[in-house]
Amino acid sequence: MTEAFHLIGAPRFGGILVVSDHASNHVPADIDLGIDPALLDQHIAIDIGVAGVAQHMAERPGIAAFLGGVSRLVCDFNREEHAPTVVPIASDGHAMPGNALDHAGHEARLARFFRPYHAALAALLDDKPPALILSLHSFTPRLASHPEQLRPWQVGVLYNHDDRAARIAIPLLEAAGLMVGDQEPYSGRLLNATMNRHAEGEGRPYLGIEIRQDQIADAAGQQFWASLLGRICNEVALKLGD
Repeated sequence: MTEAFHLIGAPRFGGILVVSDHASNHVPADIDLGIDPALLDQHIAIDIGVAGVAQHMAERPGIAAFLGGVSRLVCDFNREEHAPTVVPIASDGHAMPGNALDHAGHEARLARFFRPYHAALAALLDDKPPALILSLHSFTPRLASHPEQLRPWQVGVLYNHDDRAARIAIPLLEAAGLMVGDQEPYSGRLLNATMNRHAEGEGRPYLGIEIRQDQIADAAGQQFWASLLGRICNEVALKLGD
């Protein structure tokens, strides 16, 4: 375990690796974002529920989880390194005054968190190539800045150019009785930086999943989704290997 990430379970060649960029709301003691601490429990700071889902999934044989170790407000791992939002100065209408950094401060944040995270993930994928990467996120039922825009989907499947796993997974999720968004509530062609880099850029199959937060807000929901995704990921990996 390091500041930037932690690994749960034992990665296995030909297994499944869960990658969750926004699994933590941790802010190191020497970083002051200048915000109300209550915001750290909201979606702008963390993908609510995904850490529990990932942990339960990693209890299953052949599945491991690679989780971001700091809040997305400290450093957003699911961004391009040179994107302005990699160290966000605002999120969903809330200013982040502690992130108004000069060049040296911005560079230090990247060197401390962003680069170690991505270097470790790249090394892990090279050392123990999985049959499938599960990119696991969650989304809020509505944004505070756009409360009129409801998000009814229970789960979204996101992808950029490589939709091999998505095309297999969507009917499996629908068969489980779920309302599934294909490129909803937003498109993986816009928000897919980690998978673009480590999966699409390397030809590795991946499944991008966004679970609505109220589905995984408690232990029962996290257990349910861990079981469901474990089964579906295994089916997807097997069909990809056919």
